[in-house]
Amino acid sequence: MPSAWIISIGNELLIGRVVNTNAAWLARKLTYLGYQVRRIVVVPDEEAEIVAMFREALSRADLVVSTGGLGPTPDDITNLAVAKALGVDVAVDEVAKEWVLEKYRQRGYQVTPERLKMAYIPRGAKPLYNSVGVAPGIWAEQEGRILVVLPGVPKEMEAIFEEQVEPLLRTRGPRLCFAEDSFRLVGVPEADLSPVLRDALKIDERIYVKSHPKGHEVGAPLEEIHIYGSAESCDKARDLVARVRQFLVDEINRRFPQAKISAPPQERQAD
Repeated sequence: MPSAWIISIGNELLIGRVVNTNAAWLARKLTYLGYQVRRIVVVPDEEAEIVAMFREALSRADLVVSTGGLGPTPDDITNLAVAKALGVDVAVDEVAKEWVLEKYRQRGYQVTPERLKMAYIPRGAKPLYNSVGVAPGIWAEQEGRILVVLPGVPKEMEAIFEEQVEPLLRTRGPRLCFAEDSFRLVGVPEADLSPVLRDALKIDERIYVKSHPKGHEVGAPLEEIHIYGSAESCDKARDLVARVRQFLVDEINRRFPQAKISAPPQERQAD
């Protein structure tokens, strides 16, 4: 399974002023596309830190996706840092420039060097149209690895990803389908459950099982068990997940007669 790194850029994330919802959203998207997200990293608005992180990510991951630092302010330097990480110059892209100019013409604003900065991208890279905001995203490739650079504003990031990045990744990325399932377990401490989870993981290397302790309910341990799997087709992925779930349910019932298994709260509400 190809690997992916997510790089979130911005001091506001490191000081706790902004919750990093972008990383969670992207991680789920990439997982469903068949990528194994290996790192989610947050770096400050410092060029040396950003350059170093991109270089490390590109040396270790098949796909690198970043968010943040593409705007007009002095601390928005991601496009410049990406160019350094790739070892190329940065230059005004004429297509990106026209997009930026048109956005500001529509709003009645003057074009300034700060606003034009958003049209600078690494040489050889491709701009990605921002249908919601102004700053274009960036698509670059180096030695078979893909780098996607997106704005930090969630609506802009999501729009560029879903409208342009996702279709491109579907043509270039893994031909895998992702499936998941979960259930709620009451009455079994996580440490006691561990051998059952370990046995479940041996069923197939394409499966992943994770327990999430939720505290206690009516005086008994409460956990949610999540099962993830990927396969060449969605039917195979769903069958694999279903097989592992049934194994878990059967083993839990056999080893822990006192256990109570049910659907997660959101599934019960949907019934």
